[in-house]
Amino acid sequence: MIDKLNHLDYCWYVVRTRPRQEKKFVKLLEQYKAKSKNILEVYAPTHTTVTVRGDNGDKQAPLFVGIVFVLATQKSLIDFMEEHAMEGVVQYERKTEKGEKTRMRVIPEEQMRAFRDFNENYAEQMIILERPYTDYAFNPKTGNPNEIVRVIDGPLKGREGYIARFRRDKRLVFQMRGLKKDSYLTVSLPNIWNFHVVRLHNAEGDRLSIGTEKGRAIDLLIGILQACGYGEQTLPLLYEIIDNLTVRPSLVSLCQDLHKKGDTALSMRLAQINGNEAELILNLVRYEHDNPGYVRQNWQKLVLRPYLTPTAGITLEDSQDETKLQHTHFTEIIRKIEITEEAYYPSKKKNESITTTYYAHIGILKDKEKDEYTFFANWDEFLGEYFLTAEKANEKLVSGTIRTAHGNNTDNGKQEKLIESFRNYAPSLYKVLTDTSSAVKAIQRLTIGTDTLNVMAITTTDPEKGKNELIKTCTDICQEINTTTHLAIWRRYLRTVWLHQ
Repeated sequence: MIDKLNHLDYCWYVVRTRPRQEKKFVKLLEQYKAKSKNILEVYAPTHTTVTVRGDNGDKQAPLFVGIVFVLATQKSLIDFMEEHAMEGVVQYERKTEKGEKTRMRVIPEEQMRAFRDFNENYAEQMIILERPYTDYAFNPKTGNPNEIVRVIDGPLKGREGYIARFRRDKRLVFQMRGLKKDSYLTVSLPNIWNFHVVRLHNAEGDRLSIGTEKGRAIDLLIGILQACGYGEQTLPLLYEIIDNLTVRPSLVSLCQDLHKKGDTALSMRLAQINGNEAELILNLVRYEHDNPGYVRQNWQKLVLRPYLTPTAGITLEDSQDETKLQHTHFTEIIRKIEITEEAYYPSKKKNESITTTYYAHIGILKDKEKDEYTFFANWDEFLGEYFLTAEKANEKLVSGTIRTAHGNNTDNGKQEKLIESFRNYAPSLYKVLTDTSSAVKAIQRLTIGTDTLNVMAITTTDPEKGKNELIKTCTDICQEINTTTHLAIWRRYLRTVWLHQ
């Protein structure tokens, strides 16, 4: 039978003693425990003083003073307290409703275990921050959102927080539940790279999404132009559209002008874009107005659209997951794929899994003599930067494992740290670059008609299998680089491959 009042169940209770009398109180409990039943464990936090950081600098302040946690039945603890009423006071929950029964404060076992691990491993490094947790959602100097991460193992497993910069140090900032009901402390810990963390998508302002806004606007227009059959005239017409909108930023007027010129299909397609897409285009136009020539300078070549985009260009039916678009020198496959990410909502302080529809763009070249197909994906800028690396630097980037750094984690005052390499943080990319048995290869300057492109490619006699393997490999690489807090430079280059929304 369940004991609803916890008279017989074992729970962690909170007892407050007089300051600096914790050891004496623990000794009394241990003596009582030796001759009585149902008091199983006593825990007094070993680290009770922390650094508090405020606008006026750092100061030392007490965190847990006079607090002892007791694992016992309610009855046995009450019996003990009746004998030692002068030594401490049991903590009770505050009543929230009229007529509610008074209840002793209980700490769940899982929460207690996490607290003990944290207190014994990290309390000396912990800094309590006086500013609210939400203040650390953005970098105050740049205005950019800070990275959101989740710790996936160790005493802080499951903890989510921001990576925030403090002077020259990057720290993990998170919330820790206080002893009072619904109370929280904002805490920071140094040496963020010592934790095994994964990056969460910031659903209210992710860096990758912000960094692809202009690219998504351009890709939206290019997809529409190609779907309307403009082929090699896509870029010239793109420049013309941007120029017209810069002079008169009205999509309605643009559609009317296109209709008058005979570009009826394009006019109708642009008239169908939704509010978010229209805002994306107009934001790009405003930037072009303030920075004349931006679009021409950054989109000088068009062979194949980026690998992952949020729009297909060609309209797919609800039951259709894939379509083809014929180009002069190759055929493009556009396939709908679903990508699920762990997302965090800072304003709601909650996370959830979100699934977003993207479109993978794959080109096909057919060798009729060998009856082979080469499938390729546009990784031009990303791989272009990679192919600039060489010798020891390339070896470290691709295959580096660990390095020795100064620290206090080992007997000789040194500690081992993982190197920011593809091997450690992007294993799918590492396999493509190093494993001779990998079907997918990174190819430098693949010839496509009169152009060249740095691509991920696979050559096969089985087109369906080859296409699927290339899409899976490229998607895995994108997700691995996007979720790690490492490889920040390569995550920036990933913006040209995955137009994240």
